[in-house]
Amino acid sequence: MNNSTWDGAPDPEGRSGHGPFQPYDPWAGQAVQAPGPQSAHDADALRTQVIPAVPVDMAGMAAADGLPDAWPGEYGSGSTRAQQHPDTVEGVHASGGIHDGTAPYLGGGPPDDDGGRTAHLPVVDPGEHPPRGAAEPPVTGRETPDAPRKSRAGRNLPAAIGVALLLGGAIVGSLLTVPVVFVGIVLAAVLIGLWEFSGALGRAREGGGDEGGTVRLPLIPLAAGAVAMEIAAYQRGPEGLGIALALTALAVMVWRMTEGPEDYLRDMATGVFAAFYLPFLAGFAVLLLAADDGAMRVLTFMIVVVCSDTGAYAAGVSLGKHKMAPTISPGKTWEGFAGAVVTCAVGGALCLTLLLDGQWWQGALLGAAVAATAALGDLVESMIKRDLGVKDMGNLLPGHGGLMDRLDSLLASAPVVWLLLELYL
Repeated sequence: MNNSTWDGAPDPEGRSGHGPFQPYDPWAGQAVQAPGPQSAHDADALRTQVIPAVPVDMAGMAAADGLPDAWPGEYGSGSTRAQQHPDTVEGVHASGGIHDGTAPYLGGGPPDDDGGRTAHLPVVDPGEHPPRGAAEPPVTGRETPDAPRKSRAGRNLPAAIGVALLLGGAIVGSLLTVPVVFVGIVLAAVLIGLWEFSGALGRAREGGGDEGGTVRLPLIPLAAGAVAMEIAAYQRGPEGLGIALALTALAVMVWRMTEGPEDYLRDMATGVFAAFYLPFLAGFAVLLLAADDGAMRVLTFMIVVVCSDTGAYAAGVSLGKHKMAPTISPGKTWEGFAGAVVTCAVGGALCLTLLLDGQWWQGALLGAAVAATAALGDLVESMIKRDLGVKDMGNLLPGHGGLMDRLDSLLASAPVVWLLLELYL
């Protein structure tokens, strides 16, 4: 078959003829009416054109005789996609030769003289699409016009702000009305965090391959221990929290023994770490609430941590150039950390003087300490996620990831805030 000609289908007046080969527009999924000599009848009267089968390379992606180098999207009439039929594209065989009629056929035309098949493509006005080789709009990854825009820090900022306001409103409302409800909020956050951590462990594989076993986190003793730790912290103070942690660790060791010796040390150590990292550290926020002025202490704690996140984000996005730990958290910069220190110091000074019976310099020191512990908690969380090979611990909170991704700075800062306020007040 001569690939330089095409067979025209009869137009409404019954005429047909031959003309030059028509190029294919991959972005429209259609043939483009080429300029120059045409058939015996007006091209506008055509409804279909027949493009002969042509050879492609071994990958089935680069076609000859003027067809595009790649085939993004649909072929022919648009009813089939190449990814659904890897062996062929419309009228073109992926083995590298002209279709001989023996392999699976997707085209809609009759057999050609040499046994090949053809695909019918609708005619379009060449002015509707730019010619091949013209400048294309810049490609911006997977974003579409309808996709939510992300900030320079990689977040869906409106969603992140909305979620933060919703969670913050629930916490502040409980503190100002029925403070004991805050214990339930902490416990719910811990249980969700344990569930997300277990899911992240389940997605991770030893050595990064598919052959390693997943870490089995004993959720039942961990959940029971979390309830015991938060209640003991509120009713019995630091001693109760410590005893509940020890009993939870013992329960994790015994529970894991029932599943056999394989990977026992790994799973048991991970379970004990989870008991310390989530319910035990969160218990210090409950210890803050157990004081006589507990609601104001918790409110101070929350405000200063929010100041840390806000200051680090604003300074990092606008001024951040020097990476703090590029191999752990590439987005964290020293400029962002400096912004966190400043905003935390101001927020701490205001909270200690306005909400608690403290001095401004005490609040400034507390704020600087929170900036350091919040950054440390964020780095620890990033290290855990890199070790597991996951981007986020979950996807529960739009714009944030998982709930555990928001607890990192809070968990690391709670013991420091509790200790400093015990010393100051």
